[in-house]
Amino acid sequence: MSQEYDVVIVGGGHAGAQAAAALRQAAFKESIAVIGEDPNLPYERPPLSKEYLAGERSFDRMLLRPETFWRDREISILTGVRASIVDAEARTICANGSSISYRKLIWAAGGSARRLTCSGHDLGGVFTVRTRADADAISAALGQVNEIVVIGGGYIGLEAAAVLSKMGKKVTVLEALSRVLARVAGEPLSRFFEEEHRSHGVEIRLEARVDSLIGRDGVVAGVCLANGEILKAQMVIVGIGIIPSVAPLLEAGAAGSDGIHVDEYCRTSLPDIYAIGDCASHQSRFLDEKRIRLESVQNANDQAATVAKAIIGSPAPYTATPWFWSNQYDLRLQTVGLSAGHDAVVVRGDPKTRSFSVVYFRDGRIAALDCVNTPRDYVQGRKLVEGRVSMDKTAVADAEVALKDMPFVA
Repeated sequence: MSQEYDVVIVGGGHAGAQAAAALRQAAFKESIAVIGEDPNLPYERPPLSKEYLAGERSFDRMLLRPETFWRDREISILTGVRASIVDAEARTICANGSSISYRKLIWAAGGSARRLTCSGHDLGGVFTVRTRADADAISAALGQVNEIVVIGGGYIGLEAAAVLSKMGKKVTVLEALSRVLARVAGEPLSRFFEEEHRSHGVEIRLEARVDSLIGRDGVVAGVCLANGEILKAQMVIVGIGIIPSVAPLLEAGAAGSDGIHVDEYCRTSLPDIYAIGDCASHQSRFLDEKRIRLESVQNANDQAATVAKAIIGSPAPYTATPWFWSNQYDLRLQTVGLSAGHDAVVVRGDPKTRSFSVVYFRDGRIAALDCVNTPRDYVQGRKLVEGRVSMDKTAVADAEVALKDMPFVA
């Protein structure tokens, strides 16, 4: 069976759903279809490792739009559908064995959770946190679980650890590097969150290498480390990143590798094919025009707006400021800018008060901030990041003085 749409959007997450909504908001009248592997209507993903896993938020409250929104705007939502082949010359995709023709294609397929490859990786009781089904499966199994090992000390792993420890579970976090959040934050923030989790009873193991998972009757019973130590566990949660879902576009000839390369209008190297969200690699003005693939709601939504403008003939380059947040216990972390490649770090305030900021410099200019329970720094710091402002590091360290009141350095 063959179907035809003017715009086909592959991916029903934040990026894909927002692209469809933005097109209609811009008075795009032609046909639109959003296809995604998930069986549900488009929903928020960040709460999966936080409020939803904790049982504090129902799934209905996570829907990006109610069903009536899509129906009233004549946007076809095709759930449970996987796009496997793209023919850029014929302008078709193969999805679940059917051919779908497009005039414009938006690739917003996101990525799949990276899984373990060691012995025992396929045992029961081993989970990732990427979809509603993942979170539901974890919740359903918790009644028979006392000891949980979380593999990966990134945001997903730490957020899940916070929720599970508050449920009274014995949680151990294994991080292969010398500190948690090593890929996304500076050492002061890493050490703060390590101590915060330890104060809540979570065991943090650094430079911990997993050799294998041990099972009993087909279900995980322990984690064997490279040094031979065995940690008891009736559940293992794996949070070691994602694999961007880009194979069909790469096979079709699109430029890219770990993400599809896009220009400032989110265009790929293939005609009338765009890529946005977790799977798109763009050159960022906040990283000296180096390529980066951002996994954030901000990036998904702002690139969706960019691609909608390009399709309706009012192109505007993607220049959005990167921001991110994470909730752990009663802590609210707000990040603005990109700290990668920073060459200096300044801490404003005392981490012991659980209210402080980490300011990152690159070539003498403020590149990013991590703000823990300091919304004022976040708001004022955003302007400094956007302006690539130079400031005296000693002055920045004085948390008694607002960032907006500090003199610039010529």
